[in-house]
Amino acid sequence: MSELLSITVGKLLEEKAALHPNHEALVYADRDLRMSYQQFNQHCRKVAKGLMKLGLEKGEHIAAWSTNTPEWVTTQFATGKIGAVLVTVNTNYRTAELEYLLQQSDATTILLMEKFRDDSYIDMLYEIIPELKTSEPGRLKSDKLPFLKNVIVLGDKRFPGTYSWDDILGLSESVTEDQLEQRLDSLHPDDVINMQYTSGTTGFPKGVMLTHNNVVNNAYNIASCMKLGKTDRLCIPVPFFHCFGCVIGTLASVSVGATMVPVQEFNPKRVMQTVQDEKCTALHGVPTMFIAELNDPDFAQYELSTLRTGVMAGSNCPIEVMKAVIEKMGAGEITICYGQTESSPVITQTRTDDPIELRVESVGRALPNVEVKIVEPGTNNEVEYGVQGELCSRGYHVMKGYYKNPEATKQAIDVEGWLHTGDLAVMDENGYCKVTGRLKDMVIRGGENIYPREIEEFLYSHPDILDVQVVGIPDAVYGEEVVAWIIVKEGTQLTSEDVRSFCKGKISRHKIPKYIEFTDAYPMTASGKIQKYRLRENAVKAVKESKTTT
Repeated sequence: MSELLSITVGKLLEEKAALHPNHEALVYADRDLRMSYQQFNQHCRKVAKGLMKLGLEKGEHIAAWSTNTPEWVTTQFATGKIGAVLVTVNTNYRTAELEYLLQQSDATTILLMEKFRDDSYIDMLYEIIPELKTSEPGRLKSDKLPFLKNVIVLGDKRFPGTYSWDDILGLSESVTEDQLEQRLDSLHPDDVINMQYTSGTTGFPKGVMLTHNNVVNNAYNIASCMKLGKTDRLCIPVPFFHCFGCVIGTLASVSVGATMVPVQEFNPKRVMQTVQDEKCTALHGVPTMFIAELNDPDFAQYELSTLRTGVMAGSNCPIEVMKAVIEKMGAGEITICYGQTESSPVITQTRTDDPIELRVESVGRALPNVEVKIVEPGTNNEVEYGVQGELCSRGYHVMKGYYKNPEATKQAIDVEGWLHTGDLAVMDENGYCKVTGRLKDMVIRGGENIYPREIEEFLYSHPDILDVQVVGIPDAVYGEEVVAWIIVKEGTQLTSEDVRSFCKGKISRHKIPKYIEFTDAYPMTASGKIQKYRLRENAVKAVKESKTTT
């Protein structure tokens, strides 16, 4: 086992700036923003001092509601220097979800962009807190949100009751370097520094408390497994508000002194243009992002030969997509990561030198200093190699707990410190795991257990199917029936009967989807996770409507 790092997020950046002062740290290709490690560290220190002047204390919560802007990543490392807990906000949130998060997290400060696409974030905030319009900046008094005092809006426009980003930079002049150093030295690696709300694929979001130790070590181990180093340039199109963006992306880069090349909002052409222009050697993405890039009509026009490594994660990685990323995009050392927010986020990862079969058919083996076991669901009894059970994990990466929710924490982490993931998996004798589904996703049809992942992998092999998701819906006779939601490749046509004919004789009859629905897109969380509960709801409606019309 490798030795664990014992360092805070803030000091990690200081260390890299001292080691590689002139090496590029942060690049935004589309806005010609380039900062060396020394410049980036100094800028983060300036923002840290501005937030201190605003009154942010160690342990205080600051919410960030923005796409992958330079201010977001700067705030990530600035809060890492002053010990303020960064609460990440999903960019798809609307008023009810934002109000819930601000209440539940006890955030005293929120940093937000003025708008995203056609949605005005500032108008949504005024709707939740009308009294903000008549408040002095920093003196908000709200009965609904008693903790919230400060609102910081990115950009140069002025809004009633708020600070601008420039105000924060200006406030930094009143705090000395010594005062910042004292704060930096007072922080401990075991302090909570990040709070992420589970993305709501099921149930109400819970605030996952992550420490410096959690995220710094996870980031460093991920970087090591993908062989990311100082000379690498990582394109990051996944959202910062999710662990994929801010741990596997920005923090993994800084942990080894690599260059961060974020894409502010995902667009397949912009991602490939960025990789080409900045000669990126690494690329991150959820499977749907890679699918969009590979199927872009202009794909062949981009020069992607510098790509070598990266991470595909966030949801099940179809084998065919992984093969295409290796063969067509040239990312021969790309890795697959598996985990969840509660594990900071990565538990297992494939290695760059794993045989191709392992890199496309498994989610790898445990990271260094991480334990993994497969147990019989509902128990702590380990199963034999090759037998399916629930994947559990223990180690430095397991969250401190859910904020203000000890009951949910007890359900997730047992008395021996094992995190119960709720994911079904099998492990081989070498520790390589294959995730076979979610405990909650399992379909029980007439007493037979059916695992959607198995049917999805089979249907991916159809030449006309671009993407497929399988869910179960209630059935009066069998208890549940299988529904396949299919996205077909552009320029192709497919019928339900075509799909069933493809399945016949190749998979068991009870696994052949009874209902086949075609769609152009799946309901997604902003972090790229497919919301299967919404697919179930939509399937129930679609089946009802078809029965009514026949």
